[in-house]
Amino acid sequence: MRKHGEETICVGYIIGAHGVKGWVKVFSDTSPRENILNYSPWKIQTGDQIETVEVSGRLQGKNVVVKLAGVEDREQAIEMVGSKIYILAKQLPKLDDGEYYWSELIGLEVESLEAEPLGSIETMMETGANDVMVLKGDRERLIPFVMDDVVRKVDLANNRVVVDWKPDY
Repeated sequence: MRKHGEETICVGYIIGAHGVKGWVKVFSDTSPRENILNYSPWKIQTGDQIETVEVSGRLQGKNVVVKLAGVEDREQAIEMVGSKIYILAKQLPKLDDGEYYWSELIGLEVESLEAEPLGSIETMMETGANDVMVLKGDRERLIPFVMDDVVRKVDLANNRVVVDWKPDY
């Protein structure tokens, strides 16, 4: 999930039409992927236009298929392909202390325990064992997001993460 301004978060995008009655296939950045259905209404961005739309849908195989209010046929659905899906940040459930949404972490500056800059978090990856921060700086770095072991401090107020990681790793 990526921030879009201060109030919305990108949670996916429309990847195709599904059937002839206006349903669309959605790529979801939520985990599990069908959680995207819990955040109606969506703000759909097509080009420069942003529209608030009520949605309903279901998980079908590996895809999430969605019925968007006002989209009634396949042609309208095809026009939506590539549109980004945003929700209001306040629609997300509150997390426990020490837990973070990826959208909160992306863009933060990362530094070592010795205050050496390592780069900023460009994206996050899920590996199965633990999440991984992908940093962009003087070079790309992959640092496991393991609280207390590697990640020593997440300081959202100052836009930084402190890690037990050497610059030459």
